[in-house]
Amino acid sequence: MLTHAQIWMAIDRLAARSKLSASGLAKRAGLDPTTFNKSKRITPDGRARWPSTESVAKSLAATGATLDQFVALISDEVQPPDKGVPLISFAKAAATGRFDGNGFPLGDGWDTIPFPAVEDIHAYALEITGDSLLPAYRDGTHVIVSPAAPIRRGDRVVVKTSSGEVLLREFKRKTSNTLELKSLSPEQAEGTLGAEDAVWIARIVWASQ
Repeated sequence: MLTHAQIWMAIDRLAARSKLSASGLAKRAGLDPTTFNKSKRITPDGRARWPSTESVAKSLAATGATLDQFVALISDEVQPPDKGVPLISFAKAAATGRFDGNGFPLGDGWDTIPFPAVEDIHAYALEITGDSLLPAYRDGTHVIVSPAAPIRRGDRVVVKTSSGEVLLREFKRKTSNTLELKSLSPEQAEGTLGAEDAVWIARIVWASQ
């Protein structure tokens, strides 16, 4: 059975094969540039939104890919066991060049941490340093982040803001104009971001503690 994450990851990989972002692929296919944006993959009430057959067909035509090749992108999507995932200190995650526009790991400065198979080839780990995220996460905790995982109310997430900050928060809800987040510690401020101020958001799917 195909999963929501597999289909969207295949679209991301199709875009990457053509050296395009997800929005670039949509434009090339003659679709609205936001069609494949991460914000469109989950409805405001937290339900999974699937790409239409028409949008997939137009993307294949635009890139010259066959249906068999698209299926191969789906079936090759799971990380091999024990391959590990990229790891970086949370304190260094906001540095320029650590992530691409989709929130995928990029560039130098990453180590690797062994981790069992995860259904996201772009999954990565952040190492928490210091006590600023207590009681949610203590110093030395590793959190695994999956950009492809659907996000629901109450999930812990990583958010990159347009000002360059990388935040760890609890997801409350998303509307067409705002992203509501809950702090993980008393030292963090509660807050609402404008939808345009969140470059990307990704779900934390596992923590080492």
